[in-house]
Amino acid sequence: MRNRRSDYDIKDDVQLTNANSVRGAVCTIFSSAFTQFNKAALCRAFDDCDRLFEGDYPTYLACDTLYHDKQHSMDMTLALARLIDGHNRSVARDERIEADRAVIAIITALYHDSGYIRHEHDHHHFNGAEYTSIHVSRSADFLKRYLHKLNLGEYAQIAANIVHYTGYEVAPRNIRLPDKKWHRIGHMLGTADLLAQMSDRCYLEKCRDRLFPEFVLGGLAVTIDKSGKETVIYESGEDLLAKTPSFYEHEVEKRLNNLFNKAYQYERVHFEGERPYITGLGQNQAYLKKVLKAEDFSLLRRAPPENHGTKNFPGLEDYLNQHPQKKHKVAIT
Repeated sequence: MRNRRSDYDIKDDVQLTNANSVRGAVCTIFSSAFTQFNKAALCRAFDDCDRLFEGDYPTYLACDTLYHDKQHSMDMTLALARLIDGHNRSVARDERIEADRAVIAIITALYHDSGYIRHEHDHHHFNGAEYTSIHVSRSADFLKRYLHKLNLGEYAQIAANIVHYTGYEVAPRNIRLPDKKWHRIGHMLGTADLLAQMSDRCYLEKCRDRLFPEFVLGGLAVTIDKSGKETVIYESGEDLLAKTPSFYEHEVEKRLNNLFNKAYQYERVHFEGERPYITGLGQNQAYLKKVLKAEDFSLLRRAPPENHGTKNFPGLEDYLNQHPQKKHKVAIT
């Protein structure tokens, strides 16, 4: 972990800001795991996803969210391919995920956060983070349309349903899928989403400097009860970090162990006994506790790679001054 580059995967092998690099890694895994798979659809999905995030996809603007960027989607997609491989190597033949399902799983992973990306004529929202509360449903809508473009329309509704394993809009028990294998893929999809972001080399810095602004713009930094009374949930990026250990212990562990049925165990099989994602996640949580105990956030010194959002975002305080209708009653520190 010490020498790992900030734009590379957990093993420092794959450049996550380069879609071609991730595509190659996933195709290598699938070429080993399956006799054949729909490589043409998979490659096109990677190319289109890259274009979508970069602002070169018809009718869409570039992704401008600070935290939920292309690197995260590529990181999560690679993690999912590894979990699928580990799963198939650890179960009986009739329980394995077939190639067609695996391809749909990867496409769903690539576009699981497409709901943050704004349409080019969207004049009501000024940043994709404002879609936070409904971004998974928007991703589901995108997937339904997109799979038809790949001549995979028979899986459109399945992908639209299974993507909800990555969010909170639909409880896992209410996600409707045709059989247990699809739910198992959903467990791996949700697991990959959590493992990738929480083992990111710059996870702590990204939470403080990028996720908090998204929460403010998405309306998650405050709650408003029926009487109109506002309660501040996160006062600042540092306050968000201070509450992250509790979030991990009470929410993340529940999702990983119970709702997602310990799908993280498949990484050990893929990596021949190693657990890099779980190890990276644990190291981030341990270091955060050290920072909080010392009450010294200057210990967070890693610099995450820039993305379209960070290059064009004026800063949260300036942003809210420019768009006063978006202001929330939080302390911007």
